[in-house]
Amino acid sequence: MPNIKSAEKRVNVSSRRTLRNVSLKSALRTTIKKFESALGQSDVEQARVALKLANRALDKAATKGIIHRNTASRKKSRLTRRFNAIAANQ
Repeated sequence: MPNIKSAEKRVNVSSRRTLRNVSLKSALRTTIKKFESALGQSDVEQARVALKLANRALDKAATKGIIHRNTASRKKSRLTRRFNAIAANQ
């Protein structure tokens, strides 16, 4: 445990931010899984809505520093490619 008051504060702030980051990352993964389940059901309209929500969640996570912006861009690209492949077959 830290002996200095500022070090104690840093521990508290760090733990609060870690909890927030874990929560946001979990919500992000849930959003992506909802998109993947819509793709699995071949429901193009539901997948389109879920893709829009997933892209928005990825952008927000990148903006807030939860994930790196290049990671967000890569994930958005891969999700969009998967959606376009399904939509082209419909």
